[in-house]
Amino acid sequence: MTLSRLHRWLLLFASASMLLAAGACSEKISTPALEEASPSGESGAMQMDLAQNWGIEIVGIWMSARGHMVDFRYRVVDPVKAAPLFDRNVKPYLVDQETGKVLGVPMTAKVGPLQGTSNEPQEGRIYWMFFGNPGLVKSGSEVTVVIGDLEVKNLIVQ
Repeated sequence: MTLSRLHRWLLLFASASMLLAAGACSEKISTPALEEASPSGESGAMQMDLAQNWGIEIVGIWMSARGHMVDFRYRVVDPVKAAPLFDRNVKPYLVDQETGKVLGVPMTAKVGPLQGTSNEPQEGRIYWMFFGNPGLVKSGSEVTVVIGDLEVKNLIVQ
C-alpha cells in the first residue's frame, strides 16, 4: 500500500471513528478551554456574550486523532440566534494565533465535511467540527475559531 493510500485510509478510518464518537456525545462536558481562555477570568463573560449574541456556548476544544485533528464542540442554547452558523455556504476555519496559519475543516469523499451540522439548529444539541492539523497546533496552543461572522478568540487547545 502506498503512503498516500495508507494516509487516505487512516484519515477515513479516523473520520468514521470521530463521527461515531461525536454522535454518542450528549451530556454536558466541562469547558477547560474557556477556563484558561483569559488570564483575567473572562471566560464566563465570553460564554454569556456567545449565548446572548450567537445562541451557543463552547463545550471545548481538544486535540484528536493523534494530533491530526482539532476537535471543536459547541452547544446551541438559542436556535434562532445560532442559525447563521448553520449556513452551508459558511466555511469554518481555525487560526493558530502564534503563527497566523489557517486550518480548515477537511472534506472527505464518502463522509463529506467533518462537521456535525443540520439544516436547523436544535436547542441543547452539541455540534462539532474537526479541523485538519498538519502538526501545527498542539495541546496548549492558543487558537481562534471562525464560523462566518463569529470569531471565538483565545481558546486554549486541550
